[in-house]
Amino acid sequence: MAQDQRDQPRSVARTSAVVAATERLAASCTDRLGRPLNVLDLGGGTGGVAVPLAVSGHRVTVVDPSPNALAALGERARAAGVSARVRGVQGDGDSLEAVLSGETFDLVCCHGTLEFVDDPAATLQATAAALEPGGVLSLIVSGRLAVVFAKAIAGEFAQAKAAIVDAEGRWGPHDPLPRRFDLDRLTELLTTAGFTIEQARGAGILSHLVPASRIDSAADRAALDELDDLLVSGPGREVLGTLGSALHVIARRD
Repeated sequence: MAQDQRDQPRSVARTSAVVAATERLAASCTDRLGRPLNVLDLGGGTGGVAVPLAVSGHRVTVVDPSPNALAALGERARAAGVSARVRGVQGDGDSLEAVLSGETFDLVCCHGTLEFVDDPAATLQATAAALEPGGVLSLIVSGRLAVVFAKAIAGEFAQAKAAIVDAEGRWGPHDPLPRRFDLDRLTELLTTAGFTIEQARGAGILSHLVPASRIDSAADRAALDELDDLLVSGPGREVLGTLGSALHVIARRD
């Protein structure tokens, strides 16, 4: 992965909703195994997901290419009193096998990272190898269809069309994301890598369409997040999830 791509902001925000969903998943895995988890957070940055998991008692290894992010991770872990349970390792999805040295995990979080690696298929295969048999992957990626709608609503029809027909879901040469995904492509990649998808849902259907100027407070943000969740959680609404700015997939290693 090129350094300029590594320095791009992550396409999927590590929101409180993401943290809460990850904590629920970790709790479910803990109940199944009867012990705290060994967790890998791939591209985990400054520890927005990792540190809350460590506070809950899990051991977390964060692999990230940015030394600055790993330094901030260390500070955050120290401030939370969980330095002994958080480890930062410099690397990325393209070097996963080398930096892990054969260590395996119960849960892998890969949130807003697969868009940036050089070879998503190889990264998912390395992720599967890093999981214990029956281990769980939490994967969040940027959704292709969301940018199509956003560009069309903005009147940028050529870019909307490009995002549909481009193999990587990009709207043009100046698109800051190297790629986006749809559920069909994710299913193909995960199945080939040896995963079974247990849950797939969209997130952020409205949040990428509502102008920031219309969100005046934390209460507004919470209300919008709740509305986004309601859009995909009701019976028969699963198809709406494919329009989300993010796709969240839970998959188990075969």
